[in-house]
Amino acid sequence: MSPNGVNYTLSSPVRRLVPPGQSVFVLQVAKIVVPPGLVATKTARGVQMVATRSRAPEVAQDDIVTLTDEDAPEMLALATLTEPGPFLARTHTMGPFRGIRIDGRLAAMAGERMRFPGYTEVSGVCTHPDFRGRGLARRLSAVVAAGIAARGDQAFLHAWVTNRAAISLYESLGFELRTEVDVAVLKRE
Repeated sequence: MSPNGVNYTLSSPVRRLVPPGQSVFVLQVAKIVVPPGLVATKTARGVQMVATRSRAPEVAQDDIVTLTDEDAPEMLALATLTEPGPFLARTHTMGPFRGIRIDGRLAAMAGERMRFPGYTEVSGVCTHPDFRGRGLARRLSAVVAAGIAARGDQAFLHAWVTNRAAISLYESLGFELRTEVDVAVLKRE
């Protein structure tokens, strides 16, 4: 579902869009009904949050870098380790991603992914376990959201409903709960 309330329903023609052995990530408010020929390999509940008040990031940006194709293997490894949501080998090409390196290692990242008219998603927010508790996700989320707002779009994001720490962080940055969503990873048989 888009943040402007348009609900895109899942139907059996989706099966034709998913190559054999491949998966698709589905997120919608209505209960997900798995179409014939696909199987759910993961299901969960999530939240969709929308930035409702502007909060200019008062964060140091001198150590925040723009990530590039050269960083893609590290980005994928960090996302695989921390599981912020769907992040595949080419997710970084869907929008700009920012990161913080500590001692040469990618310690945290956040970026942009889905776009709908007037809305852009803050996505891939994650911090390596070795660097948690330093406010890196807060800083990166604030910078990404501010960049979205500066272009005139409204930032939105998703989080697992069980991730209270992330939800609290996003609330402190001016995001409010819009709705809960069903989430599924569907694989073609």
